[in-house]
Amino acid sequence: MTAEHVLDDRPLAPVRRMANKVPEVTVYFWIIKVLTTGMGETASDLLARTLGPVPAVALGGLALAASLTVQFTRSRYVAWAYWTAVVMVSVFGTMAADVLHVGLGVPYAVSTPAFLAVLAAVFVLWYASERTLSIHSIRTRRRETFYWAAVLATFALGTAAGDLTATVGFGYLGSVVLFAAAICLPALAHRFGSLNAVSAFWTAYVITRPLGASLADWMALAHTRGGLGLGLAPVTLAWTAAIIGFVGYLAASQRDRRVRTAT
Repeated sequence: MTAEHVLDDRPLAPVRRMANKVPEVTVYFWIIKVLTTGMGETASDLLARTLGPVPAVALGGLALAASLTVQFTRSRYVAWAYWTAVVMVSVFGTMAADVLHVGLGVPYAVSTPAFLAVLAAVFVLWYASERTLSIHSIRTRRRETFYWAAVLATFALGTAAGDLTATVGFGYLGSVVLFAAAICLPALAHRFGSLNAVSAFWTAYVITRPLGASLADWMALAHTRGGLGLGLAPVTLAWTAAIIGFVGYLAASQRDRRVRTAT
């Protein structure tokens, strides 16, 4: 699923245009995406344990609002601004799913389809308004708003789905294997022509969330819970360092900002 496959070359409505606000879909995109999902999972749990659930949610909400404000004020894709927003969406999306389950007692079997319905509603409204769900046509404020609404819904959905599989018998390592296999399906379906590029992208994007979160949980949680017992703080710091390293590399090399020339 490369950039060429998800580009939308149809003319936009007569509104103020910007340069595309999201990166090219390369291997680095998927690596950082998985890293942000895992880091968001453990960071959310760490904050809730350290500060308490209510202050953690408040802090996460403020940080998300601040990061999205910075992202929306950019006129083009900027690596550090974009990925900071993704990280904060990951942290807050985890909190949203956890609040429903821990705070309100909503079972994961209920919250997972509920978040799926929310995501579907975002996609329906987005397509009805813009006639495309391509991430390489995010050049207006309205499209950018739909994009980030979809991203937030995918993180909440993925969190609930990952926790659901971990608690119904798969465990964290089993969930890693399950979602690692599942993420191959949209790529294969697209490769052999039965799934269009945009659908394949968003399907894989959703699956990266429970994949990364399950992997991070497996690394961080105690042996008694089926994990490696490395601890929330060390795993959070290690994954954060990896994110900073990859984003720094992309900012310097600009390998995620390849411009497609007109033909």
